[in-house]
Amino acid sequence: MAKLNDFLTLIDGYIGGSGWFVFFLLGTGVFFTIYLKFPQFRYLKHSLRIVRGKFDQEGDKGDTSHFQALATALSGTVGTGNIAGVALAIHLGGPAALFWMLVTAAVGMTTKFVEVTLSHKYRDIAADGSISGGPMYFMKKRLNIKLSNGGIIKTGSFLGILFAIATILSSFGTGSLPQVNSISNSLFETFGLNHVLTGGILAVLLGAVIIGGIKRIAKVTSTLVPMMAIIYFIGAIAVIGYNYENIIPSLSAIIGDVFTGTAAVGGFLGGSIAFAFNRGVNRGLFSNEAGQGSAPIAHAAARAHEPVSEGLVALLEPFIDTIIICTLTGLVLLSSGVWTEKLENKFQATDLIVFADSYDDQVEEDKSNLFAYLSDEKELPLLTGSLNVVDGSIENQPTIFHARSVAEEVKVWVNNQLYSGELEFNEGKLVTKEGIYLTGKSLMHSAPLTTIAFTRSWFGQYGKYIVSIGLLLFAFSTAISWSYYGGRAVTYLFGVKGVVYYRIVYVIGFFLAAFTDTTIIWTLSGITIALMTIPNLFGILILSKEMKSEVKKFWKEYARRYPDEKTPRG
Repeated sequence: MAKLNDFLTLIDGYIGGSGWFVFFLLGTGVFFTIYLKFPQFRYLKHSLRIVRGKFDQEGDKGDTSHFQALATALSGTVGTGNIAGVALAIHLGGPAALFWMLVTAAVGMTTKFVEVTLSHKYRDIAADGSISGGPMYFMKKRLNIKLSNGGIIKTGSFLGILFAIATILSSFGTGSLPQVNSISNSLFETFGLNHVLTGGILAVLLGAVIIGGIKRIAKVTSTLVPMMAIIYFIGAIAVIGYNYENIIPSLSAIIGDVFTGTAAVGGFLGGSIAFAFNRGVNRGLFSNEAGQGSAPIAHAAARAHEPVSEGLVALLEPFIDTIIICTLTGLVLLSSGVWTEKLENKFQATDLIVFADSYDDQVEEDKSNLFAYLSDEKELPLLTGSLNVVDGSIENQPTIFHARSVAEEVKVWVNNQLYSGELEFNEGKLVTKEGIYLTGKSLMHSAPLTTIAFTRSWFGQYGKYIVSIGLLLFAFSTAISWSYYGGRAVTYLFGVKGVVYYRIVYVIGFFLAAFTDTTIIWTLSGITIALMTIPNLFGILILSKEMKSEVKKFWKEYARRYPDEKTPRG
């Protein structure tokens, strides 16, 4: 598993984890923000009116209302990215990573406005009478190259196929695998529930919902989204209010660390400016999916005669998902202080490295060497060989590094009993033996870290139940929505008959991911996100002039219908 994760990390480093991808994503959002004259600010109040049905008219075609489409798309974005993803970003890059998540959301509001508008305009009616849409349809219809002799190079069809395949892969890498993995880890951490049992029960429930198609999905998500938002908001405010004296320092760190990087504090060994930027943008995209092209698939089903009106509804998503919910999570983590604390936990193999030498994170020189290692600026010798263990304690223990921190009070276990014997290592990685695992104190990340942060509140230990319930609702609703996205991609490629087979595989994968290593799943999700995003961004950039024309056309109609209102100019 460790080798597989290393391979996936290498691939991700060239695409989703690379600098060019981050600049391409942000650059597209900045371009449309300027080109369309800051629609995320000028059009926001109109978005709120349209989602309430103000612009609707009789005869609008679609399978869902504006609110149901918004709830479905939000349920696809409000998931582990808001709970586990924020914790992972701060764990990797420090408070500044949250700042870049918010910047990504601000420009992402425009990106989502554009991609949803174009996808809604070019949607199709599937063989079963349902609405089918998404970026693959505008690619197929508008991105072919016309030759001077009248011939056509079907580049759009190729891009549409590429996007649809990437959507199917991403439905597992984004919607299914990391969601149930975070749920099962959180429920195990809170209630001690077996991962297999959690996966089995939720897989059955998932199958029962998604078999009903978009109408049942929309009905379920429009109920779940408001409920889960209220529960999570109450829990987050309880933590932030309880640690009120840390609110101002936390806000200062979010902004101040952008220009300096995050200094070492507690068990955290520091975060560079570049790494915080990269991880913040990457996790921001995972959270709100702006530019990825997933939400347009849900919005294409909305009843609307004018594509821009649905684009305006979609503009609200990054605002709700990232600017509101992720900010709450970030302030919970920072104000509670858990992100710098070494906490008792069970070590994951993919987060574990054993050095050949010993390092002390309280010694400045050692701390600098470890930070250089984390920043890929310096290599440190890794252990290859064996260590002797007596009653769970490692004799002559070198430095054990877990979750980017020096581990303390390490114990070795086998089948829940203290272990005695030999441990074999190859280039710092534990050579797995049946039933052997390590525990100790180290930094934590993802959902378990957020769970602990929620206990630092007026609710005390009961706070972790809020995270478990919130994560259950968030992540399960995300899995529901992504099954629809993947199903529409299958419809595009193979027709409606292929959807039932996809749903079977989707539910099986959902079950298996409940007991698969977390780190591998997060790495896989980064790759699949990039594979969707790249062709989608190329497509909307090519159709930028058409987008501007659609916006002008919409506001002219809006002005005719509501002459007494002050209307923005396109």
